[in-house]
Amino acid sequence: MVEMLKQNIRKIRYFTTFVSVVLTVIALVALGMKGLNLGLDFTGGMVTEVKVDKQLTNHDLLNALQPKLGESTSVTRSGEDGRWVIRYSAPTEGQTLPSVAETLKPISHEVKVVSNSIVGAQVGQDLFDQGGLALLVSVLTILGYLCFRFEWRLASGSLFALAHDVILVLGFFAITQMEFNLTVFAAILAILGYSLNDSIIIADRIRELLVAKQSWKTEQINDEAVLATFSRTMVTSGTTLITVGALWIMGGSALAGFSTAMFIGVLSGTWSSISIGTVLPEWLKLEPKHYLPVEIDTAP
Repeated sequence: MVEMLKQNIRKIRYFTTFVSVVLTVIALVALGMKGLNLGLDFTGGMVTEVKVDKQLTNHDLLNALQPKLGESTSVTRSGEDGRWVIRYSAPTEGQTLPSVAETLKPISHEVKVVSNSIVGAQVGQDLFDQGGLALLVSVLTILGYLCFRFEWRLASGSLFALAHDVILVLGFFAITQMEFNLTVFAAILAILGYSLNDSIIIADRIRELLVAKQSWKTEQINDEAVLATFSRTMVTSGTTLITVGALWIMGGSALAGFSTAMFIGVLSGTWSSISIGTVLPEWLKLEPKHYLPVEIDTAP
């Protein structure tokens, strides 16, 4: 396996870069054409907590609620068995929605409304604006760090790898129209940190080799850097995916968006660090001389 990897690592890097470019274009087209299916956290709506028969499942409730309250209705478990939180869009002007209690009576002997509240559109807009600001601050901070630590050609590879990971996650949610809520947004911020860590490990190795192996071509240096960090990358990504997979299986619908976003982000973050993070500096003509001390002319 290792020998085969050594022989084909450059082909793998170039092929995954091509795949990344294609997937990024598809994701951007999907975002432009379909957009994100924003959840009630951002758009506002109704939140009702109810207590019903314990044997009822998430699917039973959705089958009864969605035809009456709309397809955006979501149901999550709230602590004890039989207690659920139901989120659905607020009625538009002139529209009247049936009550949750009346809608659930045909499938449950006990229907008790524990609480009922409204998430206003203004609150949702504030959350959207603050989330966008948090993302912007994170990206600018990362950009400043990369510019400080690496030469701009090497830093650009890490930066574009980060953008690629976020775009792929957003594109997936645009294509599938899964609900984009605050938990998914939190996953995107986590993906930025994870992917950045992966990119820095490889970029740091490239920088060391540029100074130590000045006679080597940049392509050889990048191959060696990927090989030197490959086992560490696989162990880190593998253990993270196991954890995310556990959340995906055991977390239920409440964590479905978060775990899905994290799973895609970890996978794309792993290959983008190997592909975009190394290939882009090659295209920008990164060479050992860019990391050698600048000679100062001491002649009078």
